[in-house]
Amino acid sequence: MQKTFFFYDLETSGLSARDDRIMQFAGQRTNLDLEPIGDPVNILVRLNDDTLPSPEALMVTHITPQQTQADGYSEAEFARMLSEEIFTANTIAVGYNNIRFDDEFIRHLFWRNFYDPYEWAWKDGRSRWDLLDVVRMTRALRPDGIEWPIIDGKQVNTLEAITKQNKIDHYKAHDALSDVIALMDVTRLVKTKQPQLYEYLFKMREKKEVQQLVNLDDKQPFVYVSGRYSSDFHKATIAFPLTAGRYGGVIVYDLRHDPTPFLNLSLKELEKIYYTPWEDRKKEGYQPIPIKELEHNRAPAVAPLGVLAQADGWERIGLDEETIAKHKTILLSNPAFAENIRTLIEKMPPFKSSTDPEARLYDGFLPERDTLAVQKVRQADANTLADLHPDFRDERLEPLLLHYKARNFPTSLAEDEVEQWEQWRAQRLRTQMPKFASSLQKIAAKTTDDTQQFILQELQLWAESIYPAEEA
Repeated sequence: MQKTFFFYDLETSGLSARDDRIMQFAGQRTNLDLEPIGDPVNILVRLNDDTLPSPEALMVTHITPQQTQADGYSEAEFARMLSEEIFTANTIAVGYNNIRFDDEFIRHLFWRNFYDPYEWAWKDGRSRWDLLDVVRMTRALRPDGIEWPIIDGKQVNTLEAITKQNKIDHYKAHDALSDVIALMDVTRLVKTKQPQLYEYLFKMREKKEVQQLVNLDDKQPFVYVSGRYSSDFHKATIAFPLTAGRYGGVIVYDLRHDPTPFLNLSLKELEKIYYTPWEDRKKEGYQPIPIKELEHNRAPAVAPLGVLAQADGWERIGLDEETIAKHKTILLSNPAFAENIRTLIEKMPPFKSSTDPEARLYDGFLPERDTLAVQKVRQADANTLADLHPDFRDERLEPLLLHYKARNFPTSLAEDEVEQWEQWRAQRLRTQMPKFASSLQKIAAKTTDDTQQFILQELQLWAESIYPAEEA
């Protein structure tokens, strides 16, 4: 089978993949020449009665819970569609900041609905690609042929700004299908104007290709573009592999910065800097340790130093070969620093777990013994689920099954399960309500827009309809 792209975008009830939900999904399949295959997909997903969405998010998307209830698919139906019709073999899932955002929502959706949360992105020739960092690297290294937006004196790389600057129709920004079409147009723009860089970064979406360039066996400086770096230099720097990362990647050092101030610091002193609270980092005098983890399987925008030889490459990123060589030599001459950073990373507190089984995706992989039981769950209808009592080994799955049944097959619940679900649902809503109510009041106090007023009314009605009766 030929590989295909599937460009996709989500609109969600908020920003947390663990706690919020997908409300709209849109996408379009194309061949590798970016020619559409089949019709676009544009669907709503029902928001369940255990979720109060972010009013701020809905002011942007204009999608109400009531719309999703009337016209949307259940989560189980949606997960099946994604698995069987969308993320099929040899599909390359493409988005804009999808690896950090949209893909996380897909993973948690699959987890809640008893699908493997990872296979959709790698098995049977599947892969994923994030065009945000492709656009960033194009702007940094090969900007010719594209008009790059600057708003209020700052570089902006949003789809909305790029399409407007290049006179590309983007008729309804923050509508999932409109954003997909805009993303495809921006992809064509990069492919047409800078085909060599485009093809190179397409190849570099593969984990093995990244590992050849960024590794600890043959440490070499490389060009790295990331949202973590300054827009003053087009989000680009030259990084150097330092030590092993926490998640199987590599901790890299930003060679823009002289390592000398950090070399003689104790591990405790390094920890104090590294764990400085976010609000304190803005204070005068704070100097962060210029390190970050590069994960090979997240399609990072990386390239060898040779790409800077063309035109004004070094000048564009504000660096020179002499500075890079000097800082690299300092690092190599002080291996104890790399060892301290390795220890610092190893001592990082574990991923914060949760009592909520739906938020425990990253607590670990499922035991192989549970694979067959999980498959039986997602294949079962309401009648079968009512009598299905799998002997799960993984403690997360039993409560997860209760939630799955309650959301998608409520008639399958036994009497005691209904009570358990209602207790959990009520507690979740109580936790969400203070922030929801505060946001609703703030927006209502300052908006005169008719559409926003309507959405606020719908949100108020939604909250009243799902909140526990005794506390309404």
